This record gives sequence, structure tokens and C-alpha cells, in this order.
Amino acid sequence: MSMDDKRTWQTLCGESFIENVPLANMVSIRTGGPARWLLDVADGKQAATAWSTARALGIPVLIMGNGSNLLIPDEGFPGLVIRFGHQFAGLRLEGDRIHAQSGVTLKELALFAADHDLLGLAFAAGIPGSLGGGLIMNAGAYNGEMSQVVEEVHCVNQDGDYITLSLEEAQLSYRHSRMMAEGLMVLGAVLRLTPGSKDALYATMAEFQAMRRDKQPLSYPSAGSFFKRPTGYFAGALIEQAGLKGLTIGGAQVSEKHAGFLINIGGATTADFVALKEEVQRRVKERFGVRLEPEVRIIQGTEK
Repeated sequence: MSMDDKRTWQTLCGESFIENVPLANMVSIRTGGPARWLLDVADGKQAATAWSTARALGIPVLIMGNGSNLLIPDEGFPGLVIRFGHQFAGLRLEGDRIHAQSGVTLKELALFAADHDLLGLAFAAGIPGSLGGGLIMNAGAYNGEMSQVVEEVHCVNQDGDYITLSLEEAQLSYRHSRMMAEGLMVLGAVLRLTPGSKDALYATMAEFQAMRRDKQPLSYPSAGSFFKRPTGYFAGALIEQAGLKGLTIGGAQVSEKHAGFLINIGGATTADFVALKEEVQRRVKERFGVRLEPEVRIIQGTEK
């Protein structure tokens, strides 16, 4: 990037444009190197402008939220990370609809809905992601998923145009969406809920959280369930039946509590997790003939 380009970019991005930012503490698995540049989004137009500017300059771009489903390269990310965090996490209530910006966490969103006696988001209270990522992945748990509550999704396409997708147009399916397929930037959504009881909703969320504590290795850094559910199987069950609980490479380990989780037991690198992933895939394929596909996004330095 030339000095003129850099000055233009900094002018567009304002004080939020910073360089050489460590990312490991911004992702739940706690690995990865620094971002060459980072924009902590405060305004959707600013984010769209930075994205289109970077793309025009041929600079890789990674759009991230709460970092709960990412593996960042150990050498870092050589381009621009556009991060939708607490500065872009507005919530507004309109009857039985919530207008939410993509940086709000799913936990905050679920609590906001419960506080306003609105039913439909209790499943999301324990998912450690943000709304943007939750929409892109159609996040779900305990028989609930984002597709059950989405009315419309607000995005920016790769031409820099603002678009609004209906539920049908968003094409939400198991850990997939049109936003993922087309590489859209998600700015927020309108969620339509139904009336419920605040006390009952809090009781349900507490029950779900107790189940998570009982079954999941929440005391270790991880990216949640590492693999997608294969048709007709459960990834964790296949990994356990292959005798892989406790399998360790470097600081990365197949959890002994829940085999579907790959955890950071201390000092793990992204390379450790990639190697462990590949070994789990190899041995499950060898034993059962099933190819496990990662649910976690393994980031390359060439994202667009």
C-alpha cells in the first residue's frame, strides 16, 4: 500500500484504523497472529467503504465478530480485519420485532428478548458468537436456530451495494446461508419473536446453560463444536467411538469431556489445531468411512 493509499484509508476509517493488532485474544480458541490492519466498526457505511477500498487495492479482508468460530493463521492476517464488536451492537425494540446490529452477542440478544417478554431466542443464550456470525452460520442449539426468528437480514454485497434479504432470500440452512455463499457483509437483522414469560424464558436459559456446563468443556478455550454434523451421525460420537478422546497434538486436544470439541490445553498454535483436525478426520474416515467437515472457519491469508 502506498502512503497516499494509506492516508486515504485512514481518512475513511478515522481513529478506529489501527495497525499490527494481536488477534489471539479476540478469538475464543486463543491462537493466531496479528492483523496487519484492524477496523473496529462503529458505523456501517464506514465498514462498507473500508471493505470496498481494501478490495480495490487488492488487500485481503477478514470480516469477524466475536471470534468464536475462527482459526487465525499463526503468522497473522496480512490484510484488513473488519471487526463488528461492541461499538456496533445496537438493539431496538419495535413491537414483537428486534432490530439488531451484527456486533451484538447472541447472549445479549437473548437476554434483551427475555427482558421484553419475547420468546424465540432462549436457545441462543449460551452460543458464544455475535449476531453477524450467527446469521451467516445459521447458529443453533437445543432445537432452535436463527432461521426460526429471522424476518430480514441487512447486508452489503461485494459491489458495495446495500441489500435487504428476506428470510427466504437469506437461504438459511444447516450451518449455511446465502451470506456465506456469496461473501456478503452482514450489518444486522430484524428478528420477529412471539410473546412469552420473562420468568419462564430465564428458567429455560438457565436449564440450557446447566446442560452446557455438564456436557461441554467450557473451562478451556475452544471454538465450540469443531465439526459439522454428518448426515445420519453425530461428529462427537464418531470421534469418541474411534477412541480419540484425549488425543493431543502440541497444545491442542480432543476434549475428554465432549469429543466434538477440540480444546486449547495451553500454548496451542493454530498449526496444532489444523494437525489435530486432520488426524481426527483421517482416523474417523478410516474407521467409519465418514468424512468430517469442519464447522470452524480456518482462515487463509487470501480472504476477500
